[in-house]
Amino acid sequence: MRKMRKYKGGQLDCVICNCCGKKLVVKDGILREGAVSFEHCWDYFSEKDGEIHRFDLCEECYDAVISQFAIPAEVEENTELL
Repeated sequence: MRKMRKYKGGQLDCVICNCCGKKLVVKDGILREGAVSFEHCWDYFSEKDGEIHRFDLCEECYDAVISQFAIPAEVEENTELL
């Protein structure tokens, strides 16, 4: 199984989009381009009870996924950027 995140010496070394397979830019252990990471622990009322699913999407794949939503994702402006 191909890993989407790789670490070297405890530091993030590589992130790969689970959808398109694009290798995302990582420099000095920091992801340097738009991406989103998901982690969900399925609960009792699902067919996946007890499973934890993790995946990363590049910004382009994220945009493609949410464009298919029947109800658009909520978007809020973050005015306190660090």
